[in-house]
Amino acid sequence: MKHKSLSQSQQDNLAGHLFIAPQFIGFLLFVAIPIITVIVFSFQDRNLLTGKWEWIGLDNYTFMFTRDPYFYKVIGNSLVFSFGLIAMNVSLALFLALVLYRNIQGMVFFRTLFFSPVVTSTVAWVLVWSFMLQGEQGTINQFLKLVGVQGPKWLSSPEWAMFSVIFVRVIKNVGLNMVILISALKDVPHEMIEAAKVDGATTWQYIRKIIIPLIAPTILLVVIITLIGSMNVFDHIMLLTAGGPSNSTLVLSYYVYYQAFLTNEIGYASALAVVLFIVILGLTFLQWNMRKKWVYYEQ
Repeated sequence: MKHKSLSQSQQDNLAGHLFIAPQFIGFLLFVAIPIITVIVFSFQDRNLLTGKWEWIGLDNYTFMFTRDPYFYKVIGNSLVFSFGLIAMNVSLALFLALVLYRNIQGMVFFRTLFFSPVVTSTVAWVLVWSFMLQGEQGTINQFLKLVGVQGPKWLSSPEWAMFSVIFVRVIKNVGLNMVILISALKDVPHEMIEAAKVDGATTWQYIRKIIIPLIAPTILLVVIITLIGSMNVFDHIMLLTAGGPSNSTLVLSYYVYYQAFLTNEIGYASALAVVLFIVILGLTFLQWNMRKKWVYYEQ
């Protein structure tokens, strides 16, 4: 009995499907199914400790927006953290990239120096900074005392805790954005900068009028990556402040963990996770649609 052989186009289609199958299966198992599961759990009263659950519809969302005393505080903290992190991280990364992108002797050392925290263990990094940012016995305050300055309680003061967490996060990850921006700067035509200098442009003028517009798509990418990372921050918050003091650093991602694993309310934590997903998606979509106002592409 003869078997009908596949045509060349069918063979090509089969090969293509086989190549994408591992990625597709991985997406289903580790992305699509967990997202659907979280959405389903968000409509349930599910307790992690007892294992009991009950379908309650929109009650979790109703409680979240009308009766949860911490929800709006958490949203405000999350936005402050995100926009503070984006402002500090992107501006510092751009400054470092502009200083270090030239192929001058010694620049590789400084690039490595600023990038090294990115590959350092987050737990080790945060624990070291937690000791440095302690009260009077902390390294930072001990140094400030040498110059006659009384340092604040960086991690136990509501006025300084959020800034401290943002600062530690910025120093940890700024090297990655710096490398991305350096790659973009190396593609800027050097002739345009030289022509601007000949025409009498100052350093600030050719950076603002030539370099930034040409690397604007990369800056947008860096902003979006930083935004998504800021909304998902957990390790820095947990190890440095655990959401305190007085809930001043309680952000949405840590609040999801708190509700799920400290109070065992999986249903409500799932509802919070859905809101977190929507917030990240909405902010990313907003930035992507605003790109036409300040991102310039070659025609």
